[in-house]
Amino acid sequence: MVDLLAARAEEHDRDATFPYQGIEAVHEAGLLTLTVSRAYGGPGGTLADTVRVLSQLGRGDASVAVVTAFTLLRHAEQARRADWPTAGYRRLLTESRRGPALVNTLRAEPGAGPGGLPETVARRDGDGWLLTGRKTYCTGAEALAWMAVTARTDEEEPRTGTFLVRGESEGLEIDPTWDQLGLRASASHDVVLDRVRVPADLALGLGTREPRKGAGRSGGEHAAGAGAGSRAEHGAGSVAEAELSRAWHDLALSAVAIGVARAAESWLVRFLGRRTPADPTEPFGTPSRHRCALGEIEAQLIGAEELVEGLAPRVDRGEPDAVARTGPAHLLATRAATAAVQQAVALAGNPGLSRRHPLERYLRDVLSSRVHLAAEEVVLDAAGRAALERGARP
Repeated sequence: MVDLLAARAEEHDRDATFPYQGIEAVHEAGLLTLTVSRAYGGPGGTLADTVRVLSQLGRGDASVAVVTAFTLLRHAEQARRADWPTAGYRRLLTESRRGPALVNTLRAEPGAGPGGLPETVARRDGDGWLLTGRKTYCTGAEALAWMAVTARTDEEEPRTGTFLVRGESEGLEIDPTWDQLGLRASASHDVVLDRVRVPADLALGLGTREPRKGAGRSGGEHAAGAGAGSRAEHGAGSVAEAELSRAWHDLALSAVAIGVARAAESWLVRFLGRRTPADPTEPFGTPSRHRCALGEIEAQLIGAEELVEGLAPRVDRGEPDAVARTGPAHLLATRAATAAVQQAVALAGNPGLSRRHPLERYLRDVLSSRVHLAAEEVVLDAAGRAALERGARP
């Protein structure tokens, strides 16, 4: 699977085209429905399973891995809280048996500032709703079978909720705005909705929301979902659903970044082995300075893998302490993956930045993985507050 994805990754990156064949391969391997609950006839994959799979997919094509990640996260949420109506979710699963059925939650909006309600508006129309607005950074936009769109109602007292929209709906257009440094094949374009009709039974979680002064808007398609938590299929204890969703997101996207860094390391090892050394009696990769530099990369990635793979089963068991640590873990894993790829580029020299080799793509992809990470100051401030509260306990 890794080799198959890697064979087309450069082409899709260069042309910024969506990797349909790669997604098809992931589907045929049964990985797009890994986290479908056993209650729906799925394998009931855990977060630990998800982390292992995404790390491997990230070695092949980071864009395919990221698109896969958001579909797996959506199925995992359904396994925990069953918020989609049964008929609607059964339809998604039927489509998933026929071919790749991608799904994502669309939250981010252009120019979203602190406070206030979503700018996407749902207006009553008979027994349904009409959605109008624009969502941005919608990973996999052009290929999504379903979109879970956050919006507010136009009622005197607005309510917010999630509206399930078919990707082929009338009035829905994809604005190809995604032209980024990395993850170029992820098709994270804008989605424009112009009076898109949504049946009443596909409007989820409509409740009253009072805007809080200084409250931030949802961060994007990767932001954690809101709402009180039910018990997870694999045991969430008393952890709130929003916290559990964020924990899954943190570790899943960490795994993709680690996979990219592992691919960079593998390329570097092969590159060093092929180089002609100054001393013809010794292979290029054996001098101690290269071994130590490569050892530094290996150590960084071992640390990131142990951190993410160690937390994942604890989150599956619903341990509150583990869930609370996934934000800092995501930050540390992303830093380690980025540093590892940057060091690989430095060791490779000019060839590492050549479009003839994949290392420069790995660098761009790992740098772009930061878009899925909460702002560092937010993560570090929360960690600092937790440390202070711990220290203040008798």
